[in-house]
Amino acid sequence: MCPAHIAVMKRVIAAFCLFAMPALAETPAPPVGDVDRGLSLMEQGAQLLFQHMMKQVEPSLQDMTDALKQAQPKIMDLMAMMGDIQNFHAPMVLPNGDILIRRKTPAELKLQELQGNETEL
Repeated sequence: MCPAHIAVMKRVIAAFCLFAMPALAETPAPPVGDVDRGLSLMEQGAQLLFQHMMKQVEPSLQDMTDALKQAQPKIMDLMAMMGDIQNFHAPMVLPNGDILIRRKTPAELKLQELQGNETEL
C-alpha cells in the first residue's frame, strides 16, 4: 500500500472510533435472570456445558451403577477371601506385562506386627 492510502485509512479508523465511543458508552441494562444472581457469561456457559455433559454421561453412569449392584456379592466374597490389604506385598509388574501380587508369609506378618505396622515413606 502506498503512504497516501495508509494515511486515509488512519483517518477513517480515527473517525470511526470517535463516532463509536458514545455508542459504546451507552450500555444497556442487564437482563433479568442469571445476571441478578451474579453469574457472568463464562459461568453461564460453564453451567450449560456441564449440564450437557451430564445428560450425555447419565445413561452410562446408570449402567455402571446397575453393574456394580449385580457384582456386589462377588466383590464382597473377594474382599472376604483377601482379608486385610496389608496381608499382601505391593504389586510388581513383570517384564512380560503380568502383574504379580504376592501374599506375605506368616513370618513377614509376624515381623510386621513386631515393627508396629509403621509405613515407611
